[in-house]
Amino acid sequence: MKIEPSQKMSIFEPAIFGKLKAAAKLKEETGVEIIDLSLGSPDLPPDEKVRQVLSEQSALESSYGYTLGGTKRFHEAVANYYQRRSGVTIDPDTEILKTMGSQEGLVHLPFAFCNEGDIVLTTNPAYVAYEVGIKLAGAIPFEMPLRAENNFLPDLDAIPEEIAQKSKMLILNLPGNPVPAMPTTQFFEKVIAFAKRYNIIVLHDAAYSEFYFTGDKPFSYLSIPGAKEVGIEVNSLSKSFSLAGARIAYIVGNPEIISIMKQFKSNLDYGTFEPIQEAAATALDHAEEITARLRQEFKERHHVLTDGLSESGWSVTPSNGGMFVWAKYPFEMDDKEFTFEAIKQSGVVMVPGSVFGSEGAGYVRLALVREVEALQEAIERLAKIDVYVNS
Repeated sequence: MKIEPSQKMSIFEPAIFGKLKAAAKLKEETGVEIIDLSLGSPDLPPDEKVRQVLSEQSALESSYGYTLGGTKRFHEAVANYYQRRSGVTIDPDTEILKTMGSQEGLVHLPFAFCNEGDIVLTTNPAYVAYEVGIKLAGAIPFEMPLRAENNFLPDLDAIPEEIAQKSKMLILNLPGNPVPAMPTTQFFEKVIAFAKRYNIIVLHDAAYSEFYFTGDKPFSYLSIPGAKEVGIEVNSLSKSFSLAGARIAYIVGNPEIISIMKQFKSNLDYGTFEPIQEAAATALDHAEEITARLRQEFKERHHVLTDGLSESGWSVTPSNGGMFVWAKYPFEMDDKEFTFEAIKQSGVVMVPGSVFGSEGAGYVRLALVREVEALQEAIERLAKIDVYVNS
């Protein structure tokens, strides 16, 4: 029997993370401790009260039925969270949809709204899941470059008129992955005006919204007047509340978009384990306390890694948030070659920037997922890498 993959499988290129892990394992076998800064999976555990709720609820005999959608408790917790943290009023019945992690929602959104040949505006570099969802839906990505001269924000004025006219969706991610650029009120206002002019759905991925290092609250796209008329925000508990493995997130915003996604999702799954929803609701109810502790830790890590790399001659993208550092290394070497050479010489694992798009060539992404001491050690090791240095 001859087994062949579908043509759509060509979209799913082998992820580089497996190769990075294999290279790291070889280095580890020489007796060197690996400092893995590749995956953006929080190393800090969820808050104790969140774990306690999950444990208690999982022990109940009544917790093992289908939930189908989000529970009333979870939806109300999301609405209360947005009201408290961002001053945004959300209707828990019509403006919230629970998803099994943000990636699930991000990949499925183009399916629900894009026809074959529709254009989706996305950034370069960008989180890799965006392009997968776009191509699976048969849509066409149009990449907006993120460059230093524009503070790593997409330039909407540079989008050709004929492209804007054919566009169905605009995907943004601020603070971003891999580039931790921060949004501004003025930028989001421009986005909303652009979306209204061309009838484009705005999808803002806010997975890192609680990782801000200045100000006193997260900055939501939905807090800008008119935002809900044209778009939605996808938010996750994976990063902000260290619940990555629990796979729970939500989409909030425009009720028509939410209604269509509910119809779509009702054909895909039977909901998330109720104890996970209860634990997530508890996390949201105590967001101020929980995220303050995490934020302080990540702020210190960000400061240590940014300053250390800069002192070693690296060009680090300025940022006041996110859980990544985006940096240009001071060597004339392809970024993929460099990351593997860095593993070979130092045991520090990073992600080559070109994985996220052509504009990432010459950069690497480092995740703030190790304690300060390990980051300081990583800086010392990277400073000793012996390759040609630009003059």
